Formats: sequence, structure tokens, C-alpha cells
Amino acid sequence: MTSQLYDVIHRRRDVRGQFTGAPVADEVLDRVLAAAHAAPSVGLSQPWDFIVVRDLAVREAFHRHVRQERDVFARTLDAEAAERFARIKIDGVLESTLSIVVTYDADRGAPAVLGRHAIADAGLYSVCLAIQNLWLAATAEQLGVGWVSFYREEFLRQLLDVPAGIRPVAWLCVGPVTHLEAVPDLEQHGWRRRRPLHAAVHTDRWGSPSADDLRE
Repeated sequence: MTSQLYDVIHRRRDVRGQFTGAPVADEVLDRVLAAAHAAPSVGLSQPWDFIVVRDLAVREAFHRHVRQERDVFARTLDAEAAERFARIKIDGVLESTLSIVVTYDADRGAPAVLGRHAIADAGLYSVCLAIQNLWLAATAEQLGVGWVSFYREEFLRQLLDVPAGIRPVAWLCVGPVTHLEAVPDLEQHGWRRRRPLHAAVHTDRWGSPSADDLRE
């Protein structure tokens, strides 16, 4: 069982181009959402909500907005980076079976959210934990997930009638896939390379070598 958990963690990918559009059974979606809802949260505030988006017209409107924001980003790049970026698919909004928008309510549990008095973003971190639970559960269910980040929050709030004060955190494309790539898309296209673990581990204070470095 332990090896299965690590396998899911390392198989998980941010999916763009491998969605099949096949249906997702209701019981599978319920399990994935239940896993997300089981995430830990600061002060047990559970500040998340999940909007399941199936309506094609809504997804098409969001997709048009995403394409516009892609163009905005592309104009900030130099010629070499723009050429690499042009080859990268940034979303699977229309190809995926459905989308799940995860939101954050900073007022849930307020005014005294236990554990948030010194770190205002602790509630937002809790929402990210729910998203990670959702992502890993979906991977275990042989589903792909793609996090779309090319959007303006106010546009999405208006598109989905999200109340004022509720922050949309993630638009997640979800559905069956042909496969999960062994190497992340951005690495395949030469956009970025992953850092080795030893480069991210410090001992006792920032900049000190990790225990692994000291053993070398």
C-alpha cells in the first residue's frame, strides 16, 4: 500500500493534451471530491467549495478568456521564449470531461480561526491541500487533472456567479486520459527543468548543506 501511494504521487501530472472526453462515473467523482473534502484545514475551517462545471457554453466562454490571457503572456516573452511557448498546450478545458473550480472563503470560521491569527494565508494553504488531495485521488482513479492558471479571478467570479468575498483559486480540468506522461510537458518542451531534491534541502538554516551533501 505504501508503494502504491508513492506511485500515485510520482505518476501525477498536470494534464493538457491527453484527455479523451469519456464520462466520469458519479461514484468516482464523489470519491474524488470526498478525498478533497477530507484535507486538513486551519482551525477546521474547511474554507473550500467545489463548483463542478459541465455546461459546454460556460466552458467555451472560459476557454476564450484563457486564450486571450495566453496571448497577453506571449507578448511579454522574448523571441526565443515565445517560440518555445507557442508549442506548449496550456489547457484542456474543452477536451476534458468536466471541470472543477475550487474556491476559498476567508470568512468561514471567522472571526477567530484557530491557527490563522499570525499567518493570514493559512486558509489559502488549506485550500491548496484540498486541491492536492483531489489531484492524487483522481490519479488513483486513472483520471487526469490539469490546473488552468491563465485567467483573471474577476472574470471567473462573474462567469460562475461566485459571491463577493469568495476567491476562485483553481480551475481544474478533469477526466479520463489516454495516458499520463512520464516527463512533465514543460520539461519536454525545454521550458524548465526540475530541481534535484538535494538542491532544495537545507540543514538548520538557509544555505547550509543538506545531510546528503555532507555524506558525499
